Amino acid sequence: MYELYALGLLDGDEKTEMDAHLRRGCVTCRQSLNDAQAINAVLLSSVPMAEPSARLKRRVMASMGIQPAGWTWAAALAAACLLIVTLWLSDQERRRASELAQTRGELIQVAAERDRVFQALSFLNQPDTKQVGFGKGARGNVFLNASRGILLISSNLPHLDSGKIFEMWVIPKGGAPRPAGLFEANPDGTAVHVLAGAVDLASLGAVAVTVEPEAGSQAPTSTPIIAAAVSF
Repeated sequence: MYELYALGLLDGDEKTEMDAHLRRGCVTCRQSLNDAQAINAVLLSSVPMAEPSARLKRRVMASMGIQPAGWTWAAALAAACLLIVTLWLSDQERRRASELAQTRGELIQVAAERDRVFQALSFLNQPDTKQVGFGKGARGNVFLNASRGILLISSNLPHLDSGKIFEMWVIPKGGAPRPAGLFEANPDGTAVHVLAGAVDLASLGAVAVTVEPEAGSQAPTSTPIIAAAVSF
């Protein structure tokens, strides 16, 4: 009721209660009243100071569900101002919520990218990590470590249509391809993907990548865009 009090539109018990409360020196309510006075001043200053016709008064108050006998034209104006403030605050709250959600998503993405980089650096620093290159179309290297797994670093990956994703495969010598994780490329066509865990390098024949439906596949459904043969 701060805006109504500031406009002098409270009466009876409500005004008496507000007067008594403010006299007790409530800092929070005094600040809220000051804010209400500032808002009223801004909003009222934007309203042309022309006397509206009696017909217009009745139409405005009727549209807001206000009975003319109980409220004055100033009360209707104050209610309209309050409605404007409420809508503005609601819009600001929606904007803040949207901005917070966007920022939260960006932070999660940055953290995930940071973790992948740290994982790749740790992988490359191991003295027993082995390297296999590939270079037709997509270019890059596959790094293999018996105790840590497989690290794929690639560039020049193609742009994918909606609903598609890259899937890595480990192919045992003389065996069928096994799924080794889904990943997406950056806008510049680069990607880093890690299959963590122990891997039997002696039985590994190749590492491949295909384009699959975004849910992934249990067996390749397209021609590999990366095929790195393991020969050690």
